Amino acid sequence: MATIKDVAKEANVSVATVSRVLNKSPKAGKRSIEAVNAAMSKLGYRPNAAARALVSQSTQTIGVLVGDVSDPFFGSMVKSIDTIASKNGKHLLIGNGYHSARKEREAIELLINNRCESLVIHSKGLSSEELIEFANEIPGMVLINRFIPEISHRCIALDNHKGSYLATEYLIKNGHKHIGYICSNHDIEDTYQRKAGYLEALKANGLTHSENYIEYGSPDEEGGEHAMTNLLAKGLPLTAIATYNDYMAAGSLSVLDENGIQAPEDMSIIGFDNGLIAKYLHPKLTTVRYPIQMMAEKAAQLALRLAHNEQAEAETNMFIPTLVKRLSIKTL
Repeated sequence: MATIKDVAKEANVSVATVSRVLNKSPKAGKRSIEAVNAAMSKLGYRPNAAARALVSQSTQTIGVLVGDVSDPFFGSMVKSIDTIASKNGKHLLIGNGYHSARKEREAIELLINNRCESLVIHSKGLSSEELIEFANEIPGMVLINRFIPEISHRCIALDNHKGSYLATEYLIKNGHKHIGYICSNHDIEDTYQRKAGYLEALKANGLTHSENYIEYGSPDEEGGEHAMTNLLAKGLPLTAIATYNDYMAAGSLSVLDENGIQAPEDMSIIGFDNGLIAKYLHPKLTTVRYPIQMMAEKAAQLALRLAHNEQAEAETNMFIPTLVKRLSIKTL
């Protein structure tokens, strides 16, 4: 395998000149660049990325922590970050945290050890205190879908409470008074914020709350099936269901269909996220738009600015969800 010394010998230049060419130094002359590139091509030399990082103190890499890269939600998030990364000549290094404090900590430390100077972190397992410590260590670290007051200028978040309030309120405005809620069983802030939005909308509109109207499950289709099955078994006079996300709504619709309950004729249902699945369900799902692509792009741009010691813009980083009206709600 060719070495940098071999390239220098072939190009008839010094090792220092080869190094300047590799690191795109303005001191490297045109003839030197052409000679070094020709020598590298002839010898099949590939620069050592780790060694170059030691010199430049950067791997030209943005580190990204997601919950689970196989989840389409995080797929959209990563794609949007990659769009910004590509425009800035950067690549991505991705870690999965699975909402586990230990796994998130290990992934963040791995990203830092790989010299990622910009980090976009989706963390639900780690405490605010530990995330603040990481943020103090890495100036280019930005949190997405998490709001911590002490580092609010480095947080890109969604008002989950507002989104769930809007969803429940929309059902109420369509004449529904007996509204169930299918909730995630994950112990994260999104769960509590969305449930709280549902409860506040009921209260604000003079409807009584019953814990009997709420069922829990994993935030996926299977969890939605489980929760919907339990709600139906109670024999409640429900006419509508608000759900934690679109996947739980999809599972709920499946159980309704299996039990001969038509949506929205017999049961209205509303989701949350506006993922790709929402418009392909039957009926097409009314839901709450989670602008993850826009949020991810902004998080990546902010992380890059902070990593280069540029001031964060004085603007709000709290995004507001909006309703997406389709066909899964009946007006009573």
